[in-house]
Amino acid sequence: MNASFDSKEFRQVLSNLPTGVVIVSGIDLAGQPQGVTIGSFVSISLDPPLVGFFQGLTSKTWPAIAASGSFCANVLAESQGELCWRFAKEADARFEGVQWAPAKSGAPKIAGALAHIDCTIESSSQVGDHLFIVGRVQTLEAGQSAESAMVFFRGAVAGTSPLT
Repeated sequence: MNASFDSKEFRQVLSNLPTGVVIVSGIDLAGQPQGVTIGSFVSISLDPPLVGFFQGLTSKTWPAIAASGSFCANVLAESQGELCWRFAKEADARFEGVQWAPAKSGAPKIAGALAHIDCTIESSSQVGDHLFIVGRVQTLEAGQSAESAMVFFRGAVAGTSPLT
């Protein structure tokens, strides 16, 4: 069945659903940090502890991260918009000037992120024009920042406010 809408309308309508923003990071086989902005990160299972995200099939960064067998999801704070957009574009030296420390897996934990979720890759399967990556959580931590989490909403980044 052919859809009665085009990809532009599809994106416009779905942009009304806010999504969290993470940078999925890892170390490539040359020992260099790599990262990509993801707006589809989700908790999957408590037992075992699994998380997942979707990555476009044309990504050059994801295969470099995947080769290591692990990744770290860095939950971005509202103030990290520059990092969000930097890692959203395929480019060299995205980590230039970015402060980070290695997670247990070696994947970069980006300074200032609200949380870090270090994972081994459990599975990867093609779904449409994306890969669905499932990670098994090995370690995780959340900072004590009072800052809001970043979300994508209507094509822009914004922050969240906890209900009081």
